[in-house]
Amino acid sequence: MSDIDQILLAKDRLSGHVRQTPILTSRFLDEIAGRRIFVKAECLQHTGSFKFRGAWSAITGLDSHVAKRGVIAFSSGNHAQGVALAAQLNGIAACIIMPSNAPETKIRNTRALGAEVVLYDRETESREVVAEHVNLGRGLTLIAPFDDPLVVAGQGTCGLEIAEQASDLGVSNADVLVNCGGGGLTSGIALALEAKAPGLRARPVEPEEFDDVTRSLRSGRFERNTRKSGSICDAIVTESPGELTLPIMKRLCGPGFVVSDDDCLQAVALAFAYLRIVLEPGGAAALASALFHGNEIDSEDAIVVATGGNVDPGIFRVALDRFYP
Repeated sequence: MSDIDQILLAKDRLSGHVRQTPILTSRFLDEIAGRRIFVKAECLQHTGSFKFRGAWSAITGLDSHVAKRGVIAFSSGNHAQGVALAAQLNGIAACIIMPSNAPETKIRNTRALGAEVVLYDRETESREVVAEHVNLGRGLTLIAPFDDPLVVAGQGTCGLEIAEQASDLGVSNADVLVNCGGGGLTSGIALALEAKAPGLRARPVEPEEFDDVTRSLRSGRFERNTRKSGSICDAIVTESPGELTLPIMKRLCGPGFVVSDDDCLQAVALAFAYLRIVLEPGGAAALASALFHGNEIDSEDAIVVATGGNVDPGIFRVALDRFYP
């Protein structure tokens, strides 16, 4: 079970290895949103996303003799890169199971970080079955993308930073909007805020037709998506919430937001125009919710976690061309 004590231990393990990412502001974005927006730029984290936090926490939390055998993970790209870099820096092998239709940038970067990459068809194959087959006789330890206490603890260190930075900015009451796939980051941030900044409330943000967490929070039970792909927000497309993460989110998070792909593309363009940061669509969903769904925000201020910037150049050009021809 993840809790604030595990997050504080993860903070110690990450010290000197993780970047404390900045909070950025723009009066132009405030005007669009109709409130103050504070953007936590996790796209500036190692490997371009928050995922390095959880990967480093999980790998450095393993017993040394277990870690030496290497690790295995499945991911469409951001968790893949986080695990690959954390493994490389700790001198151990990493094997990553990635969908064949993952963005080419993410596949290429994962290989460049020294990981073995095995591709699979996410429409016809199970990543768990592929990973089990690849791992036969190898003894690699699975680093799950979200349903792992050490991963959640690592992601929770982002929440510790948000609590401290919000305090420095004089923000004591705000909705904290978090791009959400399986809920590892959302639940980790929620736990950190509960302990360190109870006036800040985490709220998950998901793409249309892949809103399993939002529906689960509404119904009180595990909901699943009927599709496995089809959104440009590949970084936050999952089948269902985690067994570990959903109970945390049910206890601590407010209602979820659901945004369209077009909302996210516009948020990508606006983040570049007014903050000069590069986001991928799944990393911009929370910003899209703040800019275009402000009527669903309960507080005067919103803190947005910009979770990743690993966008394919083609998608980035589409975003810029569509809104800044």
